[in-house]
Amino acid sequence: MTSDDPSVANLGFARLDIDRMSRTGDPETVYGAGKSAAHIVEILTRLRKEHPDRAVMATRVDSQKLDTATALLDDPQVLRDDTAQALVVGPMPETTGSVAIICAGTSDLPTAAEAALTVRVHGSAATVISDVGVAGLHRILSVSDQLANFDCLVVVAGMEGALPSVVGGLSGTPLVAVPTSVGYGTSFGGITALLGMLNSCAPGVVVVNIDNGYGAGVHAARVARAAAAT
Repeated sequence: MTSDDPSVANLGFARLDIDRMSRTGDPETVYGAGKSAAHIVEILTRLRKEHPDRAVMATRVDSQKLDTATALLDDPQVLRDDTAQALVVGPMPETTGSVAIICAGTSDLPTAAEAALTVRVHGSAATVISDVGVAGLHRILSVSDQLANFDCLVVVAGMEGALPSVVGGLSGTPLVAVPTSVGYGTSFGGITALLGMLNSCAPGVVVVNIDNGYGAGVHAARVARAAAAT
């Protein structure tokens, strides 16, 4: 790509992929970790200009950067989500399809919140079902009859990462599992949950990286949009 490539907006410190929405159906998202609040604001402002009818999102924005960026953004449509550590600018799209984000424990909520907000920004309805981990199996069983009502499931769990296997055995709804870094020493920062999910004996469980609520949310929204369109 050259500097005059119309598919790239060159901000000097970043080269924005402004053609991504035409290729994939979704605009570029800003990964906020390692960027200053000023950089996040400049990127979001330019993406907002390129996609005036669609919300744009920044993930992994810590509380201090959220404070600064929210104050700097000159836009009437700003949504700040402290749990998800994310910032959204612009109008949310109409919803097509629905996704349930099933969260094992309240300690997993930041990753679940990132997934839920991502689903919404990417055009599907999001419902969070929280605190239904396998330590109290009756909790997930009590909501199992709801699972078929959704087009896709995102199952978020740390510790040993068993919840996606249980949900995958209860429902045939497409399922993406998200291991979190929640757990004691031998959880190894989420590696135990990741390996448990990758080795699930329940068919149809696909897995994203540790704490990657964003990646799971994009996948789930696209599945839900496709399912609802048929």
